[in-house]
Amino acid sequence: MSTASIPASSQRLVSLDAFRGITIAGMVLVNNPGSWEHIYWPLEHATWSGWTPTDLVFPFFVFIVGVSIPLAFAKRVEQGGSQRDLYLKIIKRTLIIFAIGLFLNGFPYFSLAELRIPGVLQRLAVCYFFASIIFLNTKVRTQIAIAIALLIFYWVLV
Repeated sequence: MSTASIPASSQRLVSLDAFRGITIAGMVLVNNPGSWEHIYWPLEHATWSGWTPTDLVFPFFVFIVGVSIPLAFAKRVEQGGSQRDLYLKIIKRTLIIFAIGLFLNGFPYFSLAELRIPGVLQRLAVCYFFASIIFLNTKVRTQIAIAIALLIFYWVLV
């Protein structure tokens, strides 16, 4: 048996890919529930005082982005990748995700008066940007402190 026929082991985290796929399937389901007049309750957003499975889609995507950042950048940082190149990659990816979100929010009519700037992908782009910058510029202790401070700030705000 030749070694050329054996596939190289993938460096991807299969569980994260599976979770991403399930989350995308959930997103498609809640965005297309069939008849908008007769929606099964888990496919609707909850009132302010509760939650449904639909309300978990966005937090799941934020979690996926957060887990993906160290996986994507850790190897480059260890290999001594240029900080400039990493920042350019972060800015480029942020702008692409933000632009795709604007495009999808405007499609198919592209009315500037009805364009929703704080859409889901735009928010994910902003989360990705700040989380990436924090990951590249801080140690784990500082990241934990920032996370705790943000949770306390959110708790006080709500």
